[in-house]
Amino acid sequence: MAVQVLVASRNRKKLGELERVLAAAGIEGIELLTLRDVDGYPETPETGATFEDNALIKARDGVRYAGLPTVADDSGITVDALNGMPGVLSARWSGSHGDDEANNALLLAQTSDVPDDRRGAGFVSACALALPAEMASYLGKEAETTVRGTWRGTLLRGPQGENGFGYDPLFEPEETPGKSSAELAPEEKDALSHRGRALAQLVPMLRSLATVGN
Repeated sequence: MAVQVLVASRNRKKLGELERVLAAAGIEGIELLTLRDVDGYPETPETGATFEDNALIKARDGVRYAGLPTVADDSGITVDALNGMPGVLSARWSGSHGDDEANNALLLAQTSDVPDDRRGAGFVSACALALPAEMASYLGKEAETTVRGTWRGTLLRGPQGENGFGYDPLFEPEETPGKSSAELAPEEKDALSHRGRALAQLVPMLRSLATVGN
């Protein structure tokens, strides 16, 4: 019997990333659910000062309201010329949460005068895994785990590509000069991205979880 794990997001692309990480690690016995599968789920505002704070808010809610081990991510882009902003405000940088087009347009406007040699930027992802107390005790694991992945590159002067979401069209990774992260194949992005790097650090814990249903 598979153990259910909640991905505290409604973003199916984030779900797909975790599914591919599990497949690449050869982990079976985990059934992933999203917030779309949980009726009446109350989402706590993301008021944390750090990516880790916000990831833990979402992961703890999953345990509290769904009673399931929960993986949550908080991620964003940090721009060197803006002293690390938008940072934790990335999703609502333009004032409206999740409006990718408006967020990208505002960020480009704010950095229009920044020269090419100072357009350094990075994606950051903090992932949290929270376990119900009984499950943590059974496994002999900590009830909460947080990890961080980073991905350095350059802020482009206009959007490129249509494969990603968020700020992907504006981000040129160090590893793929001339190509934005929105122009990468999913598997290529998983191997390089901030979220892929963070999720990979959770593999040992997820492997342990897969044994619960056996």
